[in-house]
Amino acid sequence: MADLHILRHHTLGLPAARKLAFQWAEQVEKDFGMSCTYEEGKSADEVCFTRAGVDGTLAVTKDRFELTARLGFLVGAFKGRIESEIVKMLDDMLPHPAAAGPGRGKKK
Repeated sequence: MADLHILRHHTLGLPAARKLAFQWAEQVEKDFGMSCTYEEGKSADEVCFTRAGVDGTLAVTKDRFELTARLGFLVGAFKGRIESEIVKMLDDMLPHPAAAGPGRGKKK
């Protein structure tokens, strides 16, 4: 099994981050055949996503997106490609690091 962990900081606040996370969930459902559930919380939201060989969560707060996923054996062979696609999707949705300030938009 392979694990993914992607962290992105932002300065959007929770309402705007929530909108982006919902759009992200819709996009991965459409593009990757994921099944997503979205749970809103008072200070954080969580998108749970799954499909054959992949399951994970996207935690959304007022200042960060944190994605964790577990890839099954067969899907794990494509970890690099999957990770780069997810990173690209998040980076395209979030304001560019230069606009967000120092230390923003970096991968952990």
